[in-house]
Amino acid sequence: MRMQQQQLNPANIKALFISHEHADHASGSRVLAKKLNIPVYITARTYVAMYPNHKPMAPRFFEPAKPVSVGSLTVHPFLKNHDAAEPCSFRIEYNGIHVGVFTDIGSICDKVIRNLQQCHALFLETNYDEKMLWEGKYPWPLKKRIASDHGHLSNDQAFALLKDHAGIQLKTVFASHLSAENNNPETVKNCLRELESRFNIYLTSRHTAGEVVRLNGEE
Repeated sequence: MRMQQQQLNPANIKALFISHEHADHASGSRVLAKKLNIPVYITARTYVAMYPNHKPMAPRFFEPAKPVSVGSLTVHPFLKNHDAAEPCSFRIEYNGIHVGVFTDIGSICDKVIRNLQQCHALFLETNYDEKMLWEGKYPWPLKKRIASDHGHLSNDQAFALLKDHAGIQLKTVFASHLSAENNNPETVKNCLRELESRFNIYLTSRHTAGEVVRLNGEE
């Protein structure tokens, strides 16, 4: 497990939160929850929309916009634009520090902006480069779905969101959810280069564990 590669103990995981029912976000929840003996938090509509063999055995239901306490953490879920039953992103609060997990977002809405403005660190979707998407080999309907208002954020959209709406306390950004076909780390880095004077920008990888980053002295 990648956590162990960074000398992090998976036993410290206290809960799973499912953002939406798509298989790349939900398929492992049932097995992992059983292995670690932890609860899975999910909205009722997302649970109903999941494939039967992906559904957690004993879900705990949450509602968008209602905070959920897990130990000393407070998780703030909010609705976003994506082609799923009840898609949510999350802002996690601990000791006055707020970390956002904003992926699978087709377009920017007021909820995204309001939660972004409270974040000190952020996992932000930079899913695709527009030129690579439209000139790539994906079938036309899939290209339209990805670029739609209920698809994914492009590099340029992520750049504009950070440039125009980030609060002054946001210092750390993890470029996340990069497409293997329609993006690459160097393209993302070039797109966000202008923002490097404002943020510490890290590129996440689908292949390797990321580094452990400290926020105000906390890991």
